[in-house]
Amino acid sequence: MRVLHIVGSINPAAGGPTEAIRMIIQYRPPGYEAEVATLDSPDAPFLSVFPFHIHALGRQRRSWYSPRLIPWLRANLDRFDGVILHGLWEFTGLAVLLAVAGRKPYLVFSHGMLDPYFKRRYPLKHVKKWVYWVLVQYWVLRAASRVMFTTTLERDLATQSFWLWRWNPMVVSYGADPHAVQDDHLIPALYQRCPQLAAADQDRRYLLFLSRIHPKKGCDLLLRAFTSIAPAHPALHLIMAGPDPNGMQPELQKIADDAGVSHRVHWPGMLQGDAKWGAFALCEAFVLPSHQENFGIAVAEALACGRPVLISDQINIHPEITADGCGLVEPDTLEGTLRLLDRWLALPGEERMAMGQRCKAAFAARYDMRRNSAVVLRTFESLQAQSHRAHSPQPDREAN
Repeated sequence: MRVLHIVGSINPAAGGPTEAIRMIIQYRPPGYEAEVATLDSPDAPFLSVFPFHIHALGRQRRSWYSPRLIPWLRANLDRFDGVILHGLWEFTGLAVLLAVAGRKPYLVFSHGMLDPYFKRRYPLKHVKKWVYWVLVQYWVLRAASRVMFTTTLERDLATQSFWLWRWNPMVVSYGADPHAVQDDHLIPALYQRCPQLAAADQDRRYLLFLSRIHPKKGCDLLLRAFTSIAPAHPALHLIMAGPDPNGMQPELQKIADDAGVSHRVHWPGMLQGDAKWGAFALCEAFVLPSHQENFGIAVAEALACGRPVLISDQINIHPEITADGCGLVEPDTLEGTLRLLDRWLALPGEERMAMGQRCKAAFAARYDMRRNSAVVLRTFESLQAQSHRAHSPQPDREAN
């Protein structure tokens, strides 16, 4: 079976959708092949890092619209058994509606873009979205074979963004790469990216934030909470890893500067490969006080490495984290973030170790993409079977 993934951009700095595509393709079951269509420019340097076929149909200067996408879909769609559309509010959705709907089954991964958080946070932008919703986005979702959500909480919250909605929802298992943190070369790879972490002081303790440096992620809450508890814990350091698309880092650095702890806050930028896994290996816990996350791939990555997670209750897998005992959960406020850090630092060492073991068990049971990729892709097999049953001639029944 051949599946086409469609996404606005597959730039690794974009985060969630890119990681979803990579993992679904990497861990696809036998018999499945995949290609990707994007609105990236054909000469985008990051295209070469992916080991699968990408059709870059955009312009050299990235824009919302590409005149090449719809003709390409119409010419190539017969080569595919199904399509997965990643994300909302982009020209890719309109293209799928015009070129794919009615010809091939397609799934839509909303990637959290229907969360009512955005309606509350950006009310004027939400008014503009209503226009596009009525004209395009509502129909894209209504025509989809399935709209995929990664948690029941995400599915339920999605119905609160627009009163006009209709789709066929499906909650699918999701997750991250399985990984161990015992490899000797991982932490040196991190040190190479961020030499100040390779200090001779062996008493250092590290907390890790690994995500976009963005207001939605609660970065300011974390910095302010860290500066509050730092005097009582002089060995504690904070790693703030991730791309900074909005230029937020200087104002965050000022928070640390003003508190006199800037030498204990480290900014390695976006981490990938061994350096990323080295950051998980070095830290004792992962922190993400986000204001909204439909899933949180980095949370699952931390669990895969046996690292407890300290997260807000706006990350949609927080009920599972609490139930599995593999992390701490508090509200996405400064007070909540302070409690996260205080509760973690107050735990006895044996309890922190036990929590780390529970992390690995939770990952294996819920979030291992070696298994979960097949759950997503085999949706097409179920759709095919339903279609065959619907179109098979029914045997005549004798009248009584």
